Amino acid sequence: MNTLTQPLRDEHKELFPHLDQIRQVAELIGDAPIAEIRRGVEEVYDFLANHLKPHAEAEEAALYPVVQKVLGSPDATKTMSRDHVEVGIYISELASLRNGLTSEVLTTVQIKSLRRVLYGLYGLVKVHFAKEEEVYLPILDQRLTPESAQEMFEAMEAAAHAAKHAAHA
Repeated sequence: MNTLTQPLRDEHKELFPHLDQIRQVAELIGDAPIAEIRRGVEEVYDFLANHLKPHAEAEEAALYPVVQKVLGSPDATKTMSRDHVEVGIYISELASLRNGLTSEVLTTVQIKSLRRVLYGLYGLVKVHFAKEEEVYLPILDQRLTPESAQEMFEAMEAAAHAAKHAAHA
């Protein structure tokens, strides 16, 4: 079934394999060689900083204002925005942990911290996407016109582009 929000559903589908990678890297912690862990953490961090964060910023700039308008409340997306804040905190923590992966053996603190951050990210982002897919997108499919949906997606694309550009500046 093709819907007005299909572009966002498609974008989420492209992001889902990366979510599984977060869990897979978490499962390596404490068992795999340090080089494999470093590589996995680096790949996860790259995805989060260069793909997921700009996606979240685009949602804040273009998707959530539309949801607020359709639902008739500026508070309608506060819980989702709070998820984005928490993801940002986890990304910062992961950056610090990544920078600390300098020795050939992980400390107990590093093992516990990496697992906590990676599993936390995995769970939070997975549930966040589910809430969008199961709650917001069906509402938007019912209430948006094709023109307003197109405007929203163009605004999201512009916001994501600006966020990616700002991250590399």
